[in-house]
Amino acid sequence: MTINAILIDDERKALAILKNKLDRLCPNIKVVAETQSPKEGIGLIKKLRPQLVFLDIAMPEMSGFDLLSQIEKPNFEIIFATAFDNYAIEAINNCAIGYLVKPIDNQDLVITVNKAIQNIEDKTALEKNKLLIENLGVQKFQNKKIVIPSQDGLEFVKINEILHCEGTDGYTTIHFKARKSILSSNSIGHFNKLLESQHFYLVHKSHLINLDHIEKYFNEGYVLLSDNSKIPVSRNKRQGFLNSFK
Repeated sequence: MTINAILIDDERKALAILKNKLDRLCPNIKVVAETQSPKEGIGLIKKLRPQLVFLDIAMPEMSGFDLLSQIEKPNFEIIFATAFDNYAIEAINNCAIGYLVKPIDNQDLVITVNKAIQNIEDKTALEKNKLLIENLGVQKFQNKKIVIPSQDGLEFVKINEILHCEGTDGYTTIHFKARKSILSSNSIGHFNKLLESQHFYLVHKSHLINLDHIEKYFNEGYVLLSDNSKIPVSRNKRQGFLNSFK
């Protein structure tokens, strides 16, 4: 399967390095255009209709996020390139979109490209890109959404609707306050990384809870959530958990 791709990065050297790596390591990727201008990139995307766009985030003319928001129907897979920008990585992760940290590691590139090819086959790009644009415009994290891969496809859920996540044998069950639970093939560690900055706390190796839904903490070592579920708090987690409320 040959994938048509466009590369957009304001740094000429970065474009050359990425193009070289793709030629050597990713034979399925055909670079049909590259540009240092985000505005030109918008025109190229509309004209060439690529399946995949490699997009730098921090560009002086306009950011990669700004570029994406100006495409009416962004139904192409994206791989963002970024330096260590926690806000950007968090926003991208929430939407299950690929990203590469500069300088780009060869193995990371191959893994991310292979995942993008699978996503192209699954035709999930438009929904994920719309969600990213929506989240970037949301000021309060409680109203943001994340993407949860499930047995049936992708679930788009608001963060504040999640009560807690329960890990079992590498899988995670996500429990909600007003809808049926979802079983995800992602581990509890994946959701901890995704949600730990969103007022969630890993109180046990198998339990990640939404701190906004705690009703009571019991000295015996468990918490009562708003749905009356009782979640254990590990001994080695208790002090840090209690300190998070100070």
